[in-house]
Amino acid sequence: MIRLKHIYKSYMLGDEAVPVLQDINLHVKPKEFVSILGPSGSGKSTLMNIIGCLDVADEGDYILDGESVDTCTEDDLAYIRGEKIGFIFQQFNLLPDLTAYENVEMPLLYHNILPSERHARVMKTLAQVGLSERIHHKPAQLSGGQQQRVAIARVLAAEPSIILADEPTGNLDSASGREIMDIIKGLWRDGHTIVLITHDIRVADEAQRKVYVR
Repeated sequence: MIRLKHIYKSYMLGDEAVPVLQDINLHVKPKEFVSILGPSGSGKSTLMNIIGCLDVADEGDYILDGESVDTCTEDDLAYIRGEKIGFIFQQFNLLPDLTAYENVEMPLLYHNILPSERHARVMKTLAQVGLSERIHHKPAQLSGGQQQRVAIARVLAAEPSIILADEPTGNLDSASGREIMDIIKGLWRDGHTIVLITHDIRVADEAQRKVYVR
């Protein structure tokens, strides 16, 4: 499903090019759960941004579902991000003035989905993460763990095949983090492909396979 071949990425710092990723090769199979583990500054998030089509490599090949991402237009990349890939971030990125229901519904407004179907998806995914009783609560009225569950429901409502999670438990206490990891493992068992970025070996151990970025 995901195949990276000889990926290089640098960023300019003043007049100097600072290498972040050097000769990265990675293969993730459909319905696999992979954790990418490494210390801060090792390039994990840059790697996830490339996998998620939020950034492009300087060199190398990225094949997604048998298609070369390197030749995609910006419209093609936007379609991939909207239809194939869901993102769970350390920061929950919820809109503070919207309820849990409205936060989950918001991305669906940009798809050609009937209102009845939107409603069904929102209610289904909020129930899936255990928040059926909190649909009218705004983020400030929810705990950190509940906010992350809303963020996960927002991802699920778009029905992506791949879920990229960047330090999804990083802002949570241990109990809430455990709940979120249980949800993510449930999504994998339901057939999603999961790529999880973390610096925490205990979180990484939840995956089928660990990949180290050094």
